[in-house]
Formats: sequence, structure tokens, C-alpha cells
Amino acid sequence: MLRAVTTARAPRFARRATLRRSLRLLGSFRFEQSDPAVFYGGLATDTAELIADFYLDATGRDLTGATVLDVGGGPGYFAHEFDRAGARYLPVEPDSSEMHAAGLSVPGAVRGSGMALPFRDGAVDVCLSSNVAEHVPDPWLMADEMVRVTRPGGLVVLSYTVWHGPFGGHETGPWHYLGGEYAARKYKRKHGREPKNRFGRSLFAVGAAAGLRWAARTPAQVEAIFPRYHPRWAWWLVRLPLFRELLVSNLVVVAIAPDRPAGR
Repeated sequence: MLRAVTTARAPRFARRATLRRSLRLLGSFRFEQSDPAVFYGGLATDTAELIADFYLDATGRDLTGATVLDVGGGPGYFAHEFDRAGARYLPVEPDSSEMHAAGLSVPGAVRGSGMALPFRDGAVDVCLSSNVAEHVPDPWLMADEMVRVTRPGGLVVLSYTVWHGPFGGHETGPWHYLGGEYAARKYKRKHGREPKNRFGRSLFAVGAAAGLRWAARTPAQVEAIFPRYHPRWAWWLVRLPLFRELLVSNLVVVAIAPDRPAGR
């Protein structure tokens, strides 16, 4: 059974989900291309808090000593925040140029695909992916891989940008509402270059309903589904077909990894 977490059944993180937080995060989005450290720095802090809160709810422990695998970790903006929390942070990124884009060095960084994670079953305590699923040709294969590599009882957090939300087209928005290919051509005509996130190659149309369908079929125990950048009093939007595609912006699915079948 799917459930969008509301204040009636609020996990620890819901207390942080205020309107002030929402405005701060959404306001920083304009720097994603021009000054990524501003955007990703704030997002890193928020992500570490989200993970720490849900991990504490799930296990009764903080992140000290926990192994956190970040699928699509890019250049490692999140590393510092998880180090501060006492976790062992491991980013996985398929693009070598993206790994070094910010000039950061993250010990243990792994080059690999989220759709075929180079880790054994149950290898990590936490597996997260932030704003990556929309850049993957098969995001639900990636989500299955995230569940596979997480130990039984460990935490899986998938957060992604919804295509028909205001940020679905990334830098090509709002023209993505007229189609991803049209938006890419429009961007190139205006700026004289291809967008960083090219529709059909590194950007794909991933809807909120698709995330709900994955949540319904995964063997993991789904704990929460909510819109990441909304205050907690607006989390109920996830329950509304069609409207959620336009208004949710970023969908978060939080799950607890299942016990492994015998012989695995």
C-alpha cells in the first residue's frame, strides 16, 4: 500500500520541511548552472539531514560508522556533509569528467553505472540517489540495484526531478512542456550551444506516477513518498493523479531494504 507521509504520520524529517526551507532550496536552484557550489552545497546539507533523520527513524541509530552509497554522486559535493555526520561516504558516477568537475577529491569514489552497481548484495547501510533518475535511460533498473546493494533493514532513498514539474527540463525549461526535443533545439538557438542535459541522451521524461508504480512493486518496505521541496503541509499533493505530475517537482521514495531470499 502506498502512502504519502503527512503531518498525521510525520517522520522526524517532516519537522524540517517548513516553508522557509522550501523557499531557500528553490531559490538556490537558479545557481545550478552558474555557481553549482551554491546550489549543491545547500542541497548537500539538506540531503544529509534527510538521510540522517530517516535512518534514525528506521534503525534507532545515527549515521556514525554507516556506509552511505551515493548513486550518481557527481563531483562529490555531498561528501563533506556525510563525513561530518560520521558516515563513510562512497559516490558512484559513470562520467569521469563529472567526477572531477568541481576539483574535489573523494576517497573511495567509484566509476560505475547506477544500472549495474559494482557492489555485492547488501554491501551498504544506506543507498541514496539525488536528482539522478531523470538522467538514466532505465531509472527503475537503477532503483532495483539500489535495493539490491543495501543490507536488509538498511535505508534506500530515491529522489528525482519530475518531468512535467517546473524544473523537469532543467536548463531548457519551461520549453520542455512543448517536448524535450523542441526544448533542446530552442536552447541551442538561443545560446549557440547544446544544453548540458540533452533530452534523449542525458535527460529523460520521468513522471511521478512511474515512481509510484516502482514503489508498489519493489520488495522493499516503502516508508514514505513525498515531494522533496514542499513544506510538509503540501505533501498530500502526491496523492492526486495528474496534479502531482505538474506540482510535485521532485519526488522522494524512502524504503527499507528487505531480507534476502535464501541462498542469496
